[in-house]
Amino acid sequence: MGNSALKAHLETAQKTGVFQLTGKGLNEFPMDLQRLASSLRTMDLSGNKIETLPSVIGHFTTLKSLNLNSNKLAVLPEDVGKLKKLEALHLNSNSLRQLPSSFGQLAALKTLNLSGNQLREFPLQLCHLRHLDVVDLSKNRIQRLPDEVEQLQAIELNVNQNQISQISSHIARCPRLKVLRIEENCLEISMIPVSILADSQIALLAVEGNLFEIKNLRDLEGYDKYMDRFTATKKKFS
Repeated sequence: MGNSALKAHLETAQKTGVFQLTGKGLNEFPMDLQRLASSLRTMDLSGNKIETLPSVIGHFTTLKSLNLNSNKLAVLPEDVGKLKKLEALHLNSNSLRQLPSSFGQLAALKTLNLSGNQLREFPLQLCHLRHLDVVDLSKNRIQRLPDEVEQLQAIELNVNQNQISQISSHIARCPRLKVLRIEENCLEISMIPVSILADSQIALLAVEGNLFEIKNLRDLEGYDKYMDRFTATKKKFS
């Protein structure tokens, strides 16, 4: 794209605090953005071909929303952890295999979208984020939900379309988890922890498309308690 077009976008961003440059075939992060590092609140570079994010991303300390959906990112720099005011991070449809260790420092993060990447393990960094509400890890290659998941503060966790065959019973200890979406995975009915049904806060458990028939869920211990929570939640929002 031409310099004049980029300059126009930069001028607009300077006035509004919003920089949006989507679907323009950008191969790299526009370094001219650095001059707005102390004032930008929203950055949307979705639908481009960006392969790497430079370390200067850590300078954008006022950023609240960052959208990098549908790029070609394989790694994120450690400097991402410096975005202390970031509340929404969208990274759907990239090629990320893991998250940097600094990810757990995104203290303000509420919404995280990582659908359609190459993650093989549940990112434990998410368990350090106190304000996280919604996490979308669908369409990855995650094979299990480990014990550490009990520290997750999210209200909704989406792990649809992964390769999950094991769920730790510790997930029932998640203090705020109300919605667990785990459709189209590799779960046997015996791998559904009874604690999810009997002892958790989970009021919506979506498990269609696994290696058992949904009606078999009714035979599990604690199913009645789960249905009580499900019905109460439904009434609350109807």
